[in-house]
Amino acid sequence: MKIKNILISQPKPATEKSPYFDMEAKYGVRFHFHQFIRIEELTPKEFRAQHINILDYTAIIFSSRLGVDHFFHLCEEMRITIPDTMHYYCTTETIANYLQKYIQYRKRKVFFGTSNKMADLVPIMQRRPEDKFLMIAADVYNDDVIKMFADRKIEVKPAVMYRTVPNKFSREELLDYDMYVLFTPTGVVGFQQNYPCFEQGERVIACYGAATAKAMKEAGMRVDLEAPSKEYPSIISAIDAFLKENHKRTR
Repeated sequence: MKIKNILISQPKPATEKSPYFDMEAKYGVRFHFHQFIRIEELTPKEFRAQHINILDYTAIIFSSRLGVDHFFHLCEEMRITIPDTMHYYCTTETIANYLQKYIQYRKRKVFFGTSNKMADLVPIMQRRPEDKFLMIAADVYNDDVIKMFADRKIEVKPAVMYRTVPNKFSREELLDYDMYVLFTPTGVVGFQQNYPCFEQGERVIACYGAATAKAMKEAGMRVDLEAPSKEYPSIISAIDAFLKENHKRTR
């Protein structure tokens, strides 16, 4: 089957200088952008049901700017004033710099890793054993991260502050596409919830990340294209190579 219409389960790029649009011109395909999920913040009542007192903790762990936004917004909603003595641990420098939107940035209270992996934070956290750690998370988070900290004798409490909710598609909308590109396990769940009786047939499904591929397989979906890999370091390069081969075969 010649691929013509491709659904990317992410927001549309803010600039026209995107590899997606380059591929449209190169292969005569159309990319459509629509997320299968959206993010909702928990209400103060929902957060309090977790019986977490934020001020019992001396350090907050962030793995996304989204987590930063929801943390400070919920604190404002609950009229919680975060003390200047609070420490912040971020998986990247970008997230650490983003904190300046809400706090006065001081190097002595903001720490960050270099590879977007929680494991990078372990040596930094071990240098401050007196800190009590609260990790800001979505409703679906990786339990392995908490176990990783526990194995290193670091106690970390997860605090769910936002959740993923499926965006609605009609059955007809989903069938309009020849290829789908999924980026997260929650995106796989959103896809299934929108179309529980989906028959893949000749339709191609690509995914980004091992966790997404695993979720697809567990859902009984066929993984036609996966990145990153040794051959394709990015989903863009994987799609480009796939379309090149597809258009050769279907001329």
